[in-house]
Amino acid sequence: MSEKHRLLDAAAIVGIGATEFSKNSGRSEMRLAVEACDAAIADAGLHPSQIDGWVTYSADTNPEIEIAKNLGAGDMTFFSRIHHGGGAGCGTIQQAVLAVNAGVADYVVCYRAFNERSGRRFGAGVQDRPAQATAESAGFAWYAPFGLLTPAQWVAMFARRYMHEYGATSEDFGRIAVADRKHAATNPKAYFYGAPITLEDHQQSRWIVEPLHLLDCCQESDGAQAIVVTTPERARDLKQPPVMVRAAAQAAGDHQEMMTSYYRPSITGLPEMGLCARQLYNNTGLGPADFQTAVIYDHFTPLALPQLEEFGFCGRGEAKDFIKDGNIELGGRLPINTHGGQLGEAYIHGMNGIAEGVRQVRGESVNQVADVEHVLVTSGTMVPTSALILGRDR
Repeated sequence: MSEKHRLLDAAAIVGIGATEFSKNSGRSEMRLAVEACDAAIADAGLHPSQIDGWVTYSADTNPEIEIAKNLGAGDMTFFSRIHHGGGAGCGTIQQAVLAVNAGVADYVVCYRAFNERSGRRFGAGVQDRPAQATAESAGFAWYAPFGLLTPAQWVAMFARRYMHEYGATSEDFGRIAVADRKHAATNPKAYFYGAPITLEDHQQSRWIVEPLHLLDCCQESDGAQAIVVTTPERARDLKQPPVMVRAAAQAAGDHQEMMTSYYRPSITGLPEMGLCARQLYNNTGLGPADFQTAVIYDHFTPLALPQLEEFGFCGRGEAKDFIKDGNIELGGRLPINTHGGQLGEAYIHGMNGIAEGVRQVRGESVNQVADVEHVLVTSGTMVPTSALILGRDR
């Protein structure tokens, strides 16, 4: 990768804001988006009129022009929307980094807002979608007739093969859920605040589709999260200490499909996440030993394990051993999802995880890890994806 694409420390996150996370927000998705964006802008010490760039990702129903109008933000010189759902979360920050570094915008807001529980429920699957002769929908024809209709069913295929190859068990998957819910239990903003679970609770929760229990599957949430990005120079004059975007990456792997990349030589890894890891490490010179905490995308527990492997925290097939004995909880080698993750705090397609990375660098997390220098944040898996390294301002 050439030097001109490295963009090391080329931008900073200066504001974060969110609504409450619930199962029934009682208001429109646009209202949620406006509230979160307004909160993030205020957190940065800015006025909406200073925002000239906006980024979101697919399935968000809130056009940036409508948010800008409702906030009184005025003119915009940059706007972008990234495909591939939850895989695009960290990609929105990369878009903002590119924009402010290129000088096409001064302050960019990245946002996600939806009523995913009280409105359209993503986990319900595709069986009610009308038939469409498009490249985007034609893939369903290869597996929907065999009953693979929902995200949980698509992931179950991957999880079962991972178990077969590496000897992982349902209890191993459950350790991700237990760690997330332990952290959520002390986070007042988390939906599952005050509600930790045990491994026995996980094992006794009902099957969704084997080998996935209910507690292997993330929530469906109502809520919104927004993040403000600008140049390091502007950031240092603002209200909050800058959180540097040390590096950002997007990636799609060979033979990539949306949640169903079953035709690769191996389906137990996440090569697109491995490509993100190589970009981030090559661009920064950092490696697994340089992170004090990480936000690992946890829409389904089995997919957290290969992410740890792709980023080199452990060898292939060894994540089941890495996550034992409290290694991913506070006080462990690599505490993950200290906000509770999408299993414990809320499922906002990973944008709330980026905000937790910011809080860890600022030293503001309710589950603060000591002496945080760098935080890894990942986005959705089994889809084209993205990832970030956040760090202190040097």
